[in-house]
Amino acid sequence: MGYTTIGYTIQIDMSKSIYSKEYKNIIEKLKTARLNAGLKQEDVASKLKKPQSYISKIERGERRVDAAELKELAKILKKDINYFLS
Repeated sequence: MGYTTIGYTIQIDMSKSIYSKEYKNIIEKLKTARLNAGLKQEDVASKLKKPQSYISKIERGERRVDAAELKELAKILKKDINYFLS
């Protein structure tokens, strides 16, 4: 399956689940960074103008984070986005 945009095809790998090892690593780093920053889920959610349950679902792996959200979370948590991707 792919999407064509301006002459390019982007392949979507549907075989990887939300619970892949790589994704779990990102989520663990998000939670660790939040705790190390001394922030509650409510604090992060408020900065995103979202309910606390939004962050809770991300940290439990029930909601997937897209690139734009990860960029915003990195800014809030004062981390380079590459920290979460390495």
